[in-house]
Amino acid sequence: MKKLLLVVDYQTDFVAGALGFPGAERLDGPIAAKISAYRSAGDTVAFTLDTHGENYLQTLEGRNLPVPHCLRGTPGWMLYGETGKARRPEDPVIEKPAFPSLELGNWLREQGYDQVELVGLVSYICVLSNALIAKAALPEAEIIVDAACTTGSDPALHQKALDLMEALQITVTGR
Repeated sequence: MKKLLLVVDYQTDFVAGALGFPGAERLDGPIAAKISAYRSAGDTVAFTLDTHGENYLQTLEGRNLPVPHCLRGTPGWMLYGETGKARRPEDPVIEKPAFPSLELGNWLREQGYDQVELVGLVSYICVLSNALIAKAALPEAEIIVDAACTTGSDPALHQKALDLMEALQITVTGR
């Protein structure tokens, strides 16, 4: 079985930077441990990076969320903590200028994974939207989201997102 762990946007700006929130830092150890377990099993680990340019405030997202964050090359754009240290140069990385990534979907379809597990931030924005991209790209694959390795600043939206993903036949573990 061909498996992938996809670490979604576990970047400094979402943990301790411009859009950071209490509790996001607690995911670092569990995500890093999951990366290690996937590597030990010989499975692939990939990362997405929310990536914006200096023109962020002129984009649709920037007009709706006027907080510059994850600007390419800045400390806030970097992966956070032990998760960042676990990234290897050969790991696939998808830079994405929006919540979901069509590039990710195309890459997943080419790779043909049987199982894709998503962890990272934010559960009800980028994790949800990229889980749906994975489901569309690989309709026969099992798509998993580990609730113990994702969260958001709004607990109610977090729970709703987990419920919605289950309704969309995404396996939610770790609840």
